[in-house]
Amino acid sequence: MDTQENEAVENETPETQNESVENQDAEKAAESAAAESTETAEATEKTPEEKIAALEAEVADLKDQLLRRAADFDNYRKRMMKEKQDAYDYANANLLADLLDSLDNFDRTVEAAKDAKDAKAIADGVKMINKNLVKMLEDKYNLESYGKAGDEFNPEIHEAIGRMPNPKAKKDTLKEVYLKGYKLKDKVIRNAKVMVEVPEA
Repeated sequence: MDTQENEAVENETPETQNESVENQDAEKAAESAAAESTETAEATEKTPEEKIAALEAEVADLKDQLLRRAADFDNYRKRMMKEKQDAYDYANANLLADLLDSLDNFDRTVEAAKDAKDAKAIADGVKMINKNLVKMLEDKYNLESYGKAGDEFNPEIHEAIGRMPNPKAKKDTLKEVYLKGYKLKDKVIRNAKVMVEVPEA
């Protein structure tokens, strides 16, 4: 060590010497960490065979997931088809169940008619059955009948089966209703069949 270096060392304070030692220790620690990192990277690097095995395992796992999803979807599709078929097969079950009371009443009326001597009593029984049936269909199923003499003719809901000129008529009106029309929730399910009275040309 030459004179200048000796003087520099001699001139260093204890704090400066400590900082120098700490810097040297930090450099050694960084070098050691870098070396360990390199060794770890080399140790963890997989061989081609290991990489292939890992990829094959991943493919097998994905294939298993795909098969499970396909099976779940197929089961869902079959369940939806069955529910749709059941809905179609039994769509009218509630309506038919409600009609059974009316059918039973008709059966009783027919039996009573065999020995009946008063035709009016039978007619009254049939009218009562009809009234109850119509009320049930209106209240529970929103079925509504329409069409009566004097109504204005509407070709969208009335089916004219004949026309009758009338000099007093100011517009096309229903002269006679042969069959009532029916609506289900505002949708026409049967047009009324009517005779139309029209103004004379």
